[in-house]
Amino acid sequence: MGVGLESFNQLLLSLDGMLGSAAWFPWVLLGVGFFFTLYLGFPQVRYFGHAIKIVRGKYDKPSDPGDTSHFQALATALSGTVGTGNIGGVGLAIFLGGPAALFWMWVTAFLGMTTKFVEVTLSHKYRIKAADGFYAGGPMFYMERRLNMKWLAVTFAIATVICSFGTGSLPQVNNIAQAMHDTFGLSKMLTGGVLAVLLGLVIIGGITRIAKVTSTIVPVMAVLYIIGALAVILYNYENIIPSFSAVFAGAFNGSAAVGGFLGASFAYAFNRGVNRGLFSNEAGQGSAPIAHAAARADEPVSEGMVSLLEPFIDTLIICTLTGLVILSSGVWTEKHMNRFERADMRVLAGTYTDKDEAHVKQLFGFLSGLDSDVKTYTGTIVVADGQPLNNNEFTLINSRSVAEGVEFRVGEDNYSGVLNVNDGRLVNPNVEVWGNSLLHSVALTNRAFQKGFFGEYGSYIVTLGILLFAFSTAIAWSYYGDRSMIYLFGPKAVMPYRLVYVVAFFWAAIEDTTIIWNLSAVAIVLMTLPNLFGISILAREMKDTVKDYWKDPEHRK
Repeated sequence: MGVGLESFNQLLLSLDGMLGSAAWFPWVLLGVGFFFTLYLGFPQVRYFGHAIKIVRGKYDKPSDPGDTSHFQALATALSGTVGTGNIGGVGLAIFLGGPAALFWMWVTAFLGMTTKFVEVTLSHKYRIKAADGFYAGGPMFYMERRLNMKWLAVTFAIATVICSFGTGSLPQVNNIAQAMHDTFGLSKMLTGGVLAVLLGLVIIGGITRIAKVTSTIVPVMAVLYIIGALAVILYNYENIIPSFSAVFAGAFNGSAAVGGFLGASFAYAFNRGVNRGLFSNEAGQGSAPIAHAAARADEPVSEGMVSLLEPFIDTLIICTLTGLVILSSGVWTEKHMNRFERADMRVLAGTYTDKDEAHVKQLFGFLSGLDSDVKTYTGTIVVADGQPLNNNEFTLINSRSVAEGVEFRVGEDNYSGVLNVNDGRLVNPNVEVWGNSLLHSVALTNRAFQKGFFGEYGSYIVTLGILLFAFSTAIAWSYYGDRSMIYLFGPKAVMPYRLVYVVAFFWAAIEDTTIIWNLSAVAIVLMTLPNLFGISILAREMKDTVKDYWKDPEHRK
């Protein structure tokens, strides 16, 4: 990464620290969901059964305006939310915040069911029939047509286009390509090329083809993943109750919210759980309303009710299964041999051990930006046949744990020579570092799935899950992006957008997408905050719209 891009990346990280990763953001997200839950009388509980009836088609009318069925709209929105966050995101949340992070994901999902109900209802209410003949909707339309805030709508639409690349496409295919390479040895270029062609064939057909594909993929991928997860949970059945106990103990006892050997805190569990919950089910972000705007319905509330099922399926079912797999298998507290990613690795001056409580406290302070005597190492590492000879001068930290059995390699060969370290970072770019450390994200979930009835073959389920989940996410987000492009520039912008989307999808299979991911982290907030602001202003209208819906005797059957 060049100096200019590195500086831009640091700027993005700073902005994210002030926005999405800041302490105030989870409270805003939960606060809006909590307000609407009370204000509307717990709709996620009262309307749950009615929502299922709507999805099953009980109230469908062929004459209703729209492009897709309720189920197809739900499947499309779910395909956009059920992605790598359900596999790797849960692993990252538990790694950083301990079991308690799962509890806060549940809270986010429960309150998010109401938030999604509100945002989808209002967006569906102010949808339009675009010049291309298909319906277009989303928060940008109620922001302009109802709130008369064009500037806010434009901000939201631009952020959505950025996120279509940043969360919906590029990191998704990067994860797919890496998983296919690690599991089956397939080249990243081949994986990216094949999937890019398939993606193009799907999205060129617009919402009708997207809805048909996603309504097929979503049920299949959900069933396969649930079977694989249960194969681990039931295999480790004696750990099910202790796993739930750890989740609740960590949530209500800050000292129990420990993620990894070097610790975490209640703040870590809360912040990571809420943020991963948002990333997973997207409640409040305003993305799902774009898919639901295409549904055939003459009552916006009916589609809003369908949408409240999404956080339930995405987080309360799929993310919970992933969390229980990780916790019941016990792998989240174990060190495993792995290749260290440079971003997770720091070289510290002096020797430390995670067996010493005083050392752990100092290391946690260093990693958390608190007061600590720990300093980064600047100097050299002398290596002979892959083994460090001067390891009494430094300690290598990887994934918030003290690394053990460290080896230095170049390709398949052990490295011999002198390595340079500057401010805790290894300078030599061609040298790989291997050793035993904690795992996180997809690697953690992958290892956990091997601790069940399927043994090592369980990793195939994770790889297949990443393939289906991530690819379907890319499909759904292409639609979110092209509806936003229609809002910003009109129908003529759709085809160029789709072309760039497919080309970028292929590029991301073989290139580092870190900077795109960080850009998207900022864009997510620029979607979420305007949307939460808009629906809060329209709280009274939302309540009146729901009351009007229930006045129809047909809806009370």
